Amino acid sequence: MAATTELHPKYQLGEGKLSIQHMKRKGATAMPRPHSHSAIELYYLLDGERVYFVDGRVVTVRKGELILIAEGEVHSTASSEVAEFERILIHYDQDVLPPSLRPLDLLAGERRFRVFALTLRERAEAERILRRMLEECSQAKPYYDACCQSLLAELVVLLGRCERAPSADVPRDSLHHKVSEIASYLGEHYRESLTLEETAKRFFVSSSYLSRIFHRLTGFGFREYILHLRVREAQRLLAGTRMRMNEIAPAVGFEYLSHFNKAFKKATGLTPMQYRKQAKTGAIRPDGPAEG
Repeated sequence: MAATTELHPKYQLGEGKLSIQHMKRKGATAMPRPHSHSAIELYYLLDGERVYFVDGRVVTVRKGELILIAEGEVHSTASSEVAEFERILIHYDQDVLPPSLRPLDLLAGERRFRVFALTLRERAEAERILRRMLEECSQAKPYYDACCQSLLAELVVLLGRCERAPSADVPRDSLHHKVSEIASYLGEHYRESLTLEETAKRFFVSSSYLSRIFHRLTGFGFREYILHLRVREAQRLLAGTRMRMNEIAPAVGFEYLSHFNKAFKKATGLTPMQYRKQAKTGAIRPDGPAEG
């Protein structure tokens, strides 16, 4: 992936609780690894297409659309057949919004992401707000930080008034649909002893083809994604229940406790017990690199 340069500055605002960046790229690009952020991600596509893998689904975001991703949600992005793209990316914490807007849930408690298929009028308004934020940051006049937070609030109100468009975030490509089906199947059966060969046979593709397309569109290897699902469920159980380690391990698909401990620490950098202690104190916050 091409490195971000001075031509694409990432502006930090609100004491680090808000950032915005404008970027235009040519040629195929992809995030090197699936990742997450400790803030809400708001990605508006000015031009081109991008393919997201988020919440177990492959989703194509097109020109004039906006994708919102919940904090802590692991995702990756790559080029579609339309390699060139231009986007504006925002990360923000809810508490940079006015108190009256903080209870507003733009995801409405459903999936961990939402694609907004904006009308032409809504696109024009969203682009006006976003470009004004970038202009304020580049000029850095007095009170520009407060102005950008106010503009973000205006954008959130705009999105809150958008009508639902359920079809906007469904796979629009047969290959994307196939990978989404496979990811959904793994999400339902990750506690079982799954193999690449058996899964490929179930979906009527070769194992080499499944391995290749799954990695290209999700950023995960086949076994790596199963491990990710198991560790994610273990994190939920460690943080939200009093289950013992020898109960959690088989509950998420590990036959041996020693394997669970080793895999969990490799994935998170913490032992399960350390994770539980830090989760109880609120010390753990996922984060990741800037989005492509």
